Amino acid sequence: MRKAVFLDRDGVINRKAPEGDYIKSWGEFEILPGVVSAIKRLNEEGFLVIVISNQRCIARGIITEDELNEIHEKMKEELAKKGAIIDDIYYCPHDIKDRCSCRKPQPGLLLRAAKKYNIDLDQSWMVGDSISDVEAGKRSGCRTVLVGKYEFGSCEEFKPDITADSLAGAVDQILDKSQGSEPGVES
Repeated sequence: MRKAVFLDRDGVINRKAPEGDYIKSWGEFEILPGVVSAIKRLNEEGFLVIVISNQRCIARGIITEDELNEIHEKMKEELAKKGAIIDDIYYCPHDIKDRCSCRKPQPGLLLRAAKKYNIDLDQSWMVGDSISDVEAGKRSGCRTVLVGKYEFGSCEEFKPDITADSLAGAVDQILDKSQGSEPGVES
């Protein structure tokens, strides 16, 4: 079986749009610092790198699936030019009210990827910038990383395994844990 790192897109790979807005074109897409080297390190260590993203902008009619696929193809091309390979991209085009099984925090997209690529979810990670990313990872059986600063409150069930300030920091800890050492939680 293979191991993977599942990455949320907005806020992990690229700068998130302002609250209530969406990335609607490649011109609005800004890859965050350290992302290229972080993905390259995962590639070198044998992890599949798979994007798992909620994209309700499609359900809301803000962009089409073709426009989203164009953004994703450009993202993959730009990263690949620098040696960082995204193995696949899964996205949920539904609205919250649709109650589908693929919209995070549901684990549907991770489970679909795991089946297609024969992924060992116990040896895999979900990296995201929201509690719904962490919840989807936990529900699928992955270990989880929360990128950014959040208060977890009393919900221990969906507390991330580790936290980091960026994807680069997350990858440092993932690789340390994969090689047997146990670093502390980064804040």
